[in-house]
Amino acid sequence: MTPSSPQPEVWLRGPLPDVLPLLQPIAHALLQAREELQVALRHFPDHLLQVRPAGVASVGFHLRHLAGVLDRMQTYARYKPLSQAQFEFLAAEKEGSTTSPDTVAHLLQQFAGQVEAMLDTLRATPEATLAEFRPVGRAGLPSTVMGLLVHAAEHTTRHVGQLLVTARVAQAGAAASA
Repeated sequence: MTPSSPQPEVWLRGPLPDVLPLLQPIAHALLQAREELQVALRHFPDHLLQVRPAGVASVGFHLRHLAGVLDRMQTYARYKPLSQAQFEFLAAEKEGSTTSPDTVAHLLQQFAGQVEAMLDTLRATPEATLAEFRPVGRAGLPSTVMGLLVHAAEHTTRHVGQLLVTARVAQAGAAASA
């Protein structure tokens, strides 16, 4: 159980329906990340999204990057090239949208949508394809379907950890200067 939740962590709640046993840890990690972000950022103010305490990546960057990576890993797993829209999203990850201001609610919704899309991908992935080659990026670096799916989960958990620390530091800094 987590301090803020009376239920056990996602991985202790049992298997998810229609997800291969080999892919359960990936699904659990993504669902845990989504839950933790929803709780941790419930009262996080929009005006702190771009704050970079000590020069680290901002909470806004992490939220955009989390959604973007999940989207890109699914594309590569399907053996497809990135679209122009995905390249534009990638370019905007650091600075945010130029067409509309970012909000915590919008960025959390965007991430949650990508988690759902990844869960759909996990449900639709046949076990026989997990070891298949998949090129990554413009250089076509070698990976596999399983490698991409695992990377999506481990990358997500790494950035969630960074985001949680950054959010606390940004809020503490704002409170100290108020």
